[in-house]
Amino acid sequence: MRKFDAVLCDLDGVLRRFDHDGQRELEERYGLPVLATAFAPEQIRPAILGRVTAEQWLASITAALGGHPDAVRAVEAFAAVDFWVDEKVRDLLAAVRTRMPLILVTNAMDNLDSHLARMRLTGFADTVISSAVVGVAKPDLGIYEIAAAAAGVAPDRCVFIDDRPENVTAAQSLGMIGIHYRGIDDLAILGAQV
Repeated sequence: MRKFDAVLCDLDGVLRRFDHDGQRELEERYGLPVLATAFAPEQIRPAILGRVTAEQWLASITAALGGHPDAVRAVEAFAAVDFWVDEKVRDLLAAVRTRMPLILVTNAMDNLDSHLARMRLTGFADTVISSAVVGVAKPDLGIYEIAAAAAGVAPDRCVFIDDRPENVTAAQSLGMIGIHYRGIDDLAILGAQV
């Protein structure tokens, strides 16, 4: 097993979980493609690069869905979908952090700090690298380089964890150990470090 000196971890889909059933139910209730619209590159990219606020992103989704009252209600329901921390992942990452730097690397919006506070994750990691702050989003190699520098570790001494294969592949191209996260068992390499 290769040695590593820092853990770089995605937030959404790894540490933070969303109510995906609730998202699908709201689409069925309103008969609108809220998710496809919200995460279409032309909608999401400006928000995760910090060019527009989360509120402006939501307004752009409403407009793209036609701007009618059902679109407004559907987007309000989408914005209110619940999220929570995966406690097993949190506990494992907290244990790893006692031995090496933990950096959260996330494609996020300007409301990230309030979301971290709501989940009681403020100060959980040594540093949080938010795409909206640094102006570079995964899988752009720049965000991984920023994260490794924040950890004070060469890229080839980092583990990178993400639920999206393309983000893992990008990290591996810099020599990082990449983990495609699908469940807690994928993090066995971290357990060996605690």
